[in-house]
This record gives sequence, structure tokens and C-alpha cells, in this order.
Amino acid sequence: MGAPPVVTNFGDIQDPFQGVDFSQLERSLRRPRTLVDFGLTFVTTLVTLIALVPLFSVVLLLLWHGGKRLSLTVLTSLPPAPLEQGGGFGNAIVGTLVMVGIAMGLTVPFGILTAVFLAQSQSKFAELVRFCAKVLTGFPSILAGVFAYGVIVLATGGFSALAGAVALSVLMLPTIILTAEDAIRMVPSRMKEAAIGMGATSTQTTWMVLLPTAIPGILTGVMLALARAAGETAPLIFTALFSNYWLWEHGHVNLMQGTASLAVLIYNFAGMPFKNQVELAWAAALVLVLMVLAANLAGQALSARRVQQ
Repeated sequence: MGAPPVVTNFGDIQDPFQGVDFSQLERSLRRPRTLVDFGLTFVTTLVTLIALVPLFSVVLLLLWHGGKRLSLTVLTSLPPAPLEQGGGFGNAIVGTLVMVGIAMGLTVPFGILTAVFLAQSQSKFAELVRFCAKVLTGFPSILAGVFAYGVIVLATGGFSALAGAVALSVLMLPTIILTAEDAIRMVPSRMKEAAIGMGATSTQTTWMVLLPTAIPGILTGVMLALARAAGETAPLIFTALFSNYWLWEHGHVNLMQGTASLAVLIYNFAGMPFKNQVELAWAAALVLVLMVLAANLAGQALSARRVQQ
């Protein structure tokens, strides 16, 4: 094959944009289409800013009122009596973490196993379970408290951290099931087919291929469920109630007694006619928001990592 021809006369090359009027491409508000585009952009931006006003107002209010009282002493002290000054809500932080932790221990294994079943089954029973999980996502939280009250509190004869954890687990379960199922379904089918082609059983494929690949999405659902459970109040009023003491007695953790939580402390203290308690309620609200925000940010980070992979 010969060499390509060399162009020596550049004047013979025609301009592909010859005859195009570039002035027609200039943006001008006198043109109806540009005017409509500018108007819709302005309205969208304005509505977005208006929607952000309540959110930032709440955050600024919490920082202003709660930040003034927040200190290490407040985070590590017990709640004060009505006429006492000082105090804190250290036991409420511990109680919240313990109940949410127990709820995760109860919910995560069942939620992931159910998600595996739903992702790999096309039966009518799987459709029924998926439908029930979707219904539970809108389940009123107070009904979860009533359920745990009837099953745990009445059976054991008292309020307890265990009853509160059961109520929170009912609220966390559907979120974990649905998000974990979506994460497992997002795993490319070729990975599963390659594992089966190499002689792996269904159990080996699930535990060694599907779940490790879907871990970022599963953890995202767990973090979102944790964020919801940490801010619930009504279920804990029916189950864990409240306590002015630490969760442990004589060096041993007692889960079968009334337990303090940040949400219930805020509910109790915000309505008191004492300035000290109201200030502690603001500080506890700020701490709770920061905990929920941290869980949501962790979920977003895991979700972003999942997308990058």
C-alpha cells in the first residue's frame, strides 16, 4: 500500500462551518427560549434555598442553644434532680448506644439472610415477604413499642433495655432487608456464573462471592437503619422508659431494668419548667443529631465506595 496523499494546498479544504450564523447561538433574554430557561433556573434555585431554610434553622438553633451547654462533664454525668443544677446525660448516651447495638445484633443477621433468600428466590412466598417488608417501612414507630411492650415488658414484669432493643429492631429490620436485597441483586450475574462454573455450590457462591461484593451496599442499609433507630422516642417510652442511673450495677451490666436514652431524655426535660433541664435537653438534642449525622455520613461514604467499585 502506498503512502497517504499529502495535502499541499490548504486553500482547497472547505470550512465545515461555512455559512453558519454564530450570532444565533448567543444567549439573549430577548429570545423566548432563553428567557424561559433563565426563569425556570431562577425558580428552581429559589425553591431549593427556601427548602433548606428550615433545615439550617434547626441546625443553627441546636448549635446555638446546645453548644453553649455542651461539655465533657455534661457527657459523663448523671441527670440532675428537678431543683439541682449541673448534671448531664452520660447514662442516656450509653443507654442509646447499648440498645441500638443490641438491636443491630438482633436485626442484621436475620435481615441479611432474608435478603439473600429474596434476591435468589422467585417464589410467591418471597414476593409476600418482600411486600411485608415494604409495608413495615411505613410502620408507625409507636406500634413497635406497643408490640415490644406486650411481648417483652409484660412477660418479664418490667421495663428494660432488652425490650427497647426489640422495639428498635422491628423498625430497623425492613430497611436492612430491602437495601441488602438491592445490593445483592446489583452484583453482576457473571460473577455468580463464574463461581458456579468453577464448581462452587450455591452456599459457597453466596458466602464467598455475593455477600463480599455486596458488603458496601449492605452496610449502607445498616447505617441508615441505625440512624432511624437512634432517634426514635415513642417505642422507648413503652419499653425502656427512663432511668437516672447508669446501666450497670456493681460492675455488671443489667439489661433488665429501665434504661435512659437521649430521645426520651429530650422528651422529658424539654417540657420541664427548670432552665437547667431545658438547657440539657438542647445539648442532648445536639448530641443526638450529631450521632445520626455521623451514621448517615458513614452510609453515604459506603454508598459512594460501592458506586466507585
